[in-house]
Amino acid sequence: MHDEHAIPNPDESATPDDSADGASRRAVLRTAGLAGAGLGLGALTGGTAHADAPQGAPAAPAEAVTAADAPPRKGKTMVGVPFERRSTVRVGIVGLGNRGGSMIDLFLAVPGVKVVALCDPVKDKTAAAAKKVTDAGQPAPATYTKGDHDFENLCKRGDIDFVYVATPWDWHFDMAKTAMLNGKHVGVECPVSLQLDQLWELVDLSERTRRHCMQLENCCYGKNEMRVLRMAHAGKFGDLLHGAGAYNHDLRGLMFDPDYYEGPWRRLWHTRLRGDLYPNHGFGPVSNYMDINRGDRVTHISSFGTPALGLAEYRKAHMPAGDPSWKETYIESDRTISLVQTAKGRVIRLEHDVSTPHPYSRINSLGGTKGVFEDYPERIYIEPDHTNDEWGDFGKYAEDFDHWLWKEHSNPPGGHGGMDYIMIFRLMQTMQLGLVPDFDVYDAAVWTSPVPLSHLSIKAKGAPQAIPDFTRGMWKKERPGVDSEKPQG
Repeated sequence: MHDEHAIPNPDESATPDDSADGASRRAVLRTAGLAGAGLGLGALTGGTAHADAPQGAPAAPAEAVTAADAPPRKGKTMVGVPFERRSTVRVGIVGLGNRGGSMIDLFLAVPGVKVVALCDPVKDKTAAAAKKVTDAGQPAPATYTKGDHDFENLCKRGDIDFVYVATPWDWHFDMAKTAMLNGKHVGVECPVSLQLDQLWELVDLSERTRRHCMQLENCCYGKNEMRVLRMAHAGKFGDLLHGAGAYNHDLRGLMFDPDYYEGPWRRLWHTRLRGDLYPNHGFGPVSNYMDINRGDRVTHISSFGTPALGLAEYRKAHMPAGDPSWKETYIESDRTISLVQTAKGRVIRLEHDVSTPHPYSRINSLGGTKGVFEDYPERIYIEPDHTNDEWGDFGKYAEDFDHWLWKEHSNPPGGHGGMDYIMIFRLMQTMQLGLVPDFDVYDAAVWTSPVPLSHLSIKAKGAPQAIPDFTRGMWKKERPGVDSEKPQG
């Protein structure tokens, strides 16, 4: 049986495209265009001016970096807004590569879910996914394979309730936007966007269209993460002080594999940005522990990055002369380390490293006045349960603190140790029962905001960058999240 961490890069899909050459051209042009847009930071960060200061210029003092005013609200808040109740959830899936091609199995495994439409310009992938649908006893789904923008036609259908997006990062914003404008709820793989102005636009669109836009962060549904969450809410760690999360995953081989990341879209981002490209897996769970957007909020981030050496060294050792990768110049820090402050004074540490050799780790730690939990490997020390500075057995807390979802689905199907299925099951359950989703567009924006802001902070030699209040003040209201009660209906 494979451990979830042994699965090579299980978090993304390959680029949907109809030819390797076409994928390469489109990935290069689109990624370059996004980077050239300046990440859409504008006046919304409070730190842009520092990032563009001449080399060697002194950074502004930390107290000068303050939260920018939120743009005027264009609709009512989506905080606490439930789904419309429906007995059957009709799903359209966009992107059928590594991620989407496996997640379709989990949608089909949830009772009351129908996969009615599929989209990927690679016709073989779409056909293989369509066969999974019919093999599951459902009607043949509609397929959309006519180029990069055929997802727009899928979103126009009147028989879809939810659009699932599992494509390369640079398409996430356009697809989420299109889904909401066509009246669909949408869930997007990480990150939901890489530009700050686009995060605001998704927030505004969700409020204006009354459609939920969610960052489908599977790690929030990990067994350990959910156990720590319930223990934190029960006061086992005392008053919370600090936490940490990461995506430290050696992807060098996969990023240079011409068949895995078509384009190669993921490696190209290392030629464009220097910050934390993938903060969500670590940031999401720790944000849940600390009730971010539900009683506390993150206020600013300071980031630091190492030199970019790992990918160039790997290329030198493994890639033949004349390979297209030799034309690339990598600027993404091999390891980024960020410190995030909250309104209550708590500190969150984030790390990102996919370019150097090391075992997989999301760090996943939480500390408070009564003790601390650390993962990879899992260990715990809380008073009065433990003494003499000796780590305790985290497994002893399973019976009392495992989430009801894990008790109800003790052996879930799918990868990542079952967290993918738990996430999809719970999302579909909230739609079927007409419940408020466990997380919303405000969480998506916060969890993704370190991408552009860490890039700016590194350029500004660690100067703090303000994290906008995407909730526009609603963060002060305590409300439920992933630590949900089991529905009675």
